[in-house]
Amino acid sequence: MAKHHEVWVLTSAANRAAIDSELDRSPCSDLHVVYCDLPSWIGRRTQEQHMRWSVYYYPWQVLAYFVAKRLHLRVGFHLIHHVTLMKFWMPTFLCLLHVPLIWGPVGGGESAPPSYYRGLGVRGRLYEAARDGIRAAGARDPFVRLSARRSVLAYGATEETSARLLALGAPRVRTLPGICLPRGEIDELGSRPSAAEGPLRVISIARLLHWKGFQYGLAGFAAAGLPDAEYWIVGDGPERASLERLAARLGIARQVRFLGRLGRDETMGALGECHALVHPSLHDSGGSVCLEAMAAGRPVIYLDTGGPAALVGEDAGIRIAASGPADSVRGLAAAIRLLGTQPELRVRMGAAGRRHMATFDWDSRAEYFTQVYEEVLAQRPAEARAGITDRPRITDRPGDDRQAGRAASSRTGVADS
Repeated sequence: MAKHHEVWVLTSAANRAAIDSELDRSPCSDLHVVYCDLPSWIGRRTQEQHMRWSVYYYPWQVLAYFVAKRLHLRVGFHLIHHVTLMKFWMPTFLCLLHVPLIWGPVGGGESAPPSYYRGLGVRGRLYEAARDGIRAAGARDPFVRLSARRSVLAYGATEETSARLLALGAPRVRTLPGICLPRGEIDELGSRPSAAEGPLRVISIARLLHWKGFQYGLAGFAAAGLPDAEYWIVGDGPERASLERLAARLGIARQVRFLGRLGRDETMGALGECHALVHPSLHDSGGSVCLEAMAAGRPVIYLDTGGPAALVGEDAGIRIAASGPADSVRGLAAAIRLLGTQPELRVRMGAAGRRHMATFDWDSRAEYFTQVYEEVLAQRPAEARAGITDRPRITDRPGDDRQAGRAASSRTGVADS
């Protein structure tokens, strides 16, 4: 965004090392990073675990409001864009500033269909019940509702979340996936050769959690009946032992490789050695591995729920109905069997995925939001927009009137985690 605007980012000092390292490599005069954190005794260490970090994040937002308020008096922001945490039930207290607020994309509105609960085990059902309770409580939070009502534009990462934002009172809601890939990563993954011929090798990459749906992936793989095929599973987590036992019960233990948690380079290397990604998650808000698979030219087999349903191109994978466990297993089996018996189809789908990724890079997303910012600013009264173009700058593409007319000199405040 700082290629187009003067950007101020509020974030935790936990991110300082990575940010400073990147800015040392690629200085950016229009990017100002402000680090703010609660006193350590409140629980900075809770950032190490996602659920506890969510608890820490609420009071952190209060702190961010006071920091942003002081900055606003000095800088004078034209827009605020709240980008994390990606949860619709967590407020942004920056809605209290008298500045146009864009909220999101946020997620969290996705749920495991009730018909799948029996297969999640006691721990999984308790988790889903707790998650539903937290979301319900969050939706009743007056600050969450205020965040929705005061946003000039709210983005849901999925259709499910967009519906919840409308229910909260957001005046305008759009659906937009909340993740992209850097252009360099897309190009690097795209340079990998298409999936080789030979017996099918599929891969799943995620933490081994109940809602990631690996149990359905294994059952579908077994039902596909391809004795020479292999199923690679990258990741670790509390469900690993039960998944290993399931593979043994299904009679496919010799065909399934549990690779554990790998580094990024090793993970992408494993993806490159496989023909397709199986992603049977029940309620992802995103699913960046689906983007990585498409960039690498690998088809994606996925359930028609949450983020993957919004990410995967129509011809870049096979969508499986989430109408119930038995139907999903049959659908996964049919999809795996199809790709296993038609190598030319997985090559075509892989090529379609690479084409689909042309607009899923962060530079394209920044250009998209630049147009959105222009739209929002154009709707403000003229006196409120005064000064927006008082700091002209040279555009990257001389002669492009549309580019020159952008709010490139606007000061955009971005709230982050």
